[in-house]
Amino acid sequence: MPSEIASHDPQLISTGPSPSLGETVPAGEAADIQAIVRLVEAHVRDAAKNGIARRDAHSKGHGCVRAEFQVLEGLAPELRIGIFAEPRRYAAVIRFSNGAGVMAPDKQGDSRGMAIKLLDVAGSPSGTQDFVLVDHSTFVIRNVADYRELQAASPQWKFFLPDWNPFRLRLHELLITLAIQRQVVKNPLSQRYWSMTPFAFGKVACKFSARPVGPLSAFQDTEAADFLRGNLENHLATESASFDFMVQLRTQPDAMPIEDPTIDWREAVAPFRTLARITIPPQPLGEADFCENLSFTPWHGLPAHRPLGGLNRARREVYEAISRLRHTMNAKPRREPTEADIISMAASHPTQNNPYLTQQ
Repeated sequence: MPSEIASHDPQLISTGPSPSLGETVPAGEAADIQAIVRLVEAHVRDAAKNGIARRDAHSKGHGCVRAEFQVLEGLAPELRIGIFAEPRRYAAVIRFSNGAGVMAPDKQGDSRGMAIKLLDVAGSPSGTQDFVLVDHSTFVIRNVADYRELQAASPQWKFFLPDWNPFRLRLHELLITLAIQRQVVKNPLSQRYWSMTPFAFGKVACKFSARPVGPLSAFQDTEAADFLRGNLENHLATESASFDFMVQLRTQPDAMPIEDPTIDWREAVAPFRTLARITIPPQPLGEADFCENLSFTPWHGLPAHRPLGGLNRARREVYEAISRLRHTMNAKPRREPTEADIISMAASHPTQNNPYLTQQ
């Protein structure tokens, strides 16, 4: 079945690669991206159950919350870029999730996501600015060609250990995957999150991170299958939560590659600097339908914060294709939310009646 991708979607940042920021596009990448789109579209169709098509990754959401994103006063001149150019408040919605493409119990080793959407962003083609973060500093795939091989591998461990030829083993990637899966996560509000992949920050490259402020949440129960949602819900029933939103400017191009997101950019030589404070006030979690019908992509935003590197170039096409496909299959409209939408989010449905949280 042909891809339903719209490669020139007017809501996405449309600028091309930036060689001055370290981007190099290998031969065959465009064909690899189209092959990945076809693979993940097939996965979404095959995995759809009970008439519900979910994301091919981060399919299990723990909840949507409304938040305030306050750009700080007194930022250094080199930090006053894009949405951080002046102190101001943005209304935001945040989706916390597991990284897998299946609805597994939270005890299963996995990455955890924090997807942030800022609203009413002037100059953004979508009117929004998305930051898609995960609770590990590096990605598990080096490039688009490897991403294609991972999507095609069955079972997936064969991507890391395809045969006994030592030159074909992907031990570096395997160690990153194991480190992610071995993390002990009890509450989404207690995790630090990273962009993993690089972005433009005006005329330089950067990575982003969100770090919890203050003591860790007291809600740490791990008994229920969906304990991450329960702990998130219990915390926000009476208390607020805060994160510092930070940037790491690229200082050593040779040691901080753009086209290999498996390489960590060492904080010892390029520290993260705080740009904004995220505040999540006490609230009931948002209605599941509202949360699951949102589309998050790093390509929603200002050109000043354009995603960089092959994996981000792939995400531009893959995220857009999957968003269109699942909204079509679910008969839901695709649109960016307004501040009125997130203020009026209804209290979430009980888990046992919620098709988005029921285990499959």
